[in-house]
Amino acid sequence: MAHLIVDAKGLACPMPIVKAKKGIDALESGQIMELQTTDKGSMKDFQAWVKQTKHELMDAKEEDGVFTFTVKKG
Repeated sequence: MAHLIVDAKGLACPMPIVKAKKGIDALESGQIMELQTTDKGSMKDFQAWVKQTKHELMDAKEEDGVFTFTVKKG
């Protein structure tokens, strides 16, 4: 269960990542954020962003054109 859901649907790169960073910064270590976006490049961009940070990508899926990423704050 996510502690925070960030809705970045309809936003183009880099806004989903910007919103994700703001969201994760507001959480405490071990808490979970879910990012929802429709940006096609987000699958690659978001995984790269998580790699650069100390967070853990728990899940990444696409359903009906909406990409949902679940991230645990490191």
